[in-house]
Amino acid sequence: MKADLDRFKVMLAGSADLTRLVRSPVFSSETQSRALAAVLDKAGFTGITANFLKVLTANRRLFAVTDVIRGFGALVAKFKGEATADVTVAEPLSERNLDALKTALKSVTGKDVALNVNVDPAIIGGLVVKLGSRMVDSSLRTKLNSIKHAMKEAG
Repeated sequence: MKADLDRFKVMLAGSADLTRLVRSPVFSSETQSRALAAVLDKAGFTGITANFLKVLTANRRLFAVTDVIRGFGALVAKFKGEATADVTVAEPLSERNLDALKTALKSVTGKDVALNVNVDPAIIGGLVVKLGSRMVDSSLRTKLNSIKHAMKEAG
């Protein structure tokens, strides 16, 4: 089920129309249900995942599906003894870089680490990693802001 929910999350991120269907309160429950059923059928979603998404739709909670998927992923990770890290990057990472990041985080935590990767070009470069209550911000935006504040104080 987790793999299917992750696949749905990727589909959602890649489709403005699907995002609009999920988030817009303008669509009636019936319209949303029919459209979602067509999307799930075409994408090959069946069983528990499809039924779960249909229940969210019937209860007018489909707008919260990304938060539900994130929460479910956290529960699965906790059950498996994994840690989850939120990583923000300026552009998508290659598989090699993702593996290197997972390895580095595993050496720090002693656990396998699942990554939630978000792309935000506003950070310019570097990355921001949040793992539990710890956060490491090595983004260029933060470094440039630090230099700017230091120059204001010196001037």
